[in-house]
Amino acid sequence: MRLSRSLAPVTVALALVLCLPSDAAPHARGSDGKPPAPDLFGAACRTSVRGSHVVAYCHNPYTGTDRVRLHIECARWWDIDTDSAPVDTAPAMTVRLAGRCWKEVRSVWISHQKRR
Repeated sequence: MRLSRSLAPVTVALALVLCLPSDAAPHARGSDGKPPAPDLFGAACRTSVRGSHVVAYCHNPYTGTDRVRLHIECARWWDIDTDSAPVDTAPAMTVRLAGRCWKEVRSVWISHQKRR
C-alpha cells in the first residue's frame, strides 16, 4: 500500500506528535494552558535613615516565613559596616530592625532568605 504524496507528511507529523513524552505536550495533562501560579514570598520592607541611625520595618503578608537582615554600609572608610542578626518574619508579622554608623550612612539594604 502506497500513501499519496500529500498524505505522507501528515502521517509522519502525526506519528511524531504521538511519540512525544506526555510532559512535552502542553495539553496532555489536562492543564488549562495557564502557567503555574508563582510562589509568593518576601516581606515588604521600608527603611529610614536619620543622620547615622537606620531603622527598617518589614511586614510579611505571605504564608511562608521570611528571614530578613539589615545591611548598612557606612560612608567613611574607617567606619565599620554592619549586618544585623537574621530575624524570622512569620506570616502577618512586622519586625523592626535597627543599626547605625558613627558618621554618615552610604547605603542600606535588606536581604531575604526563605526559611524551610
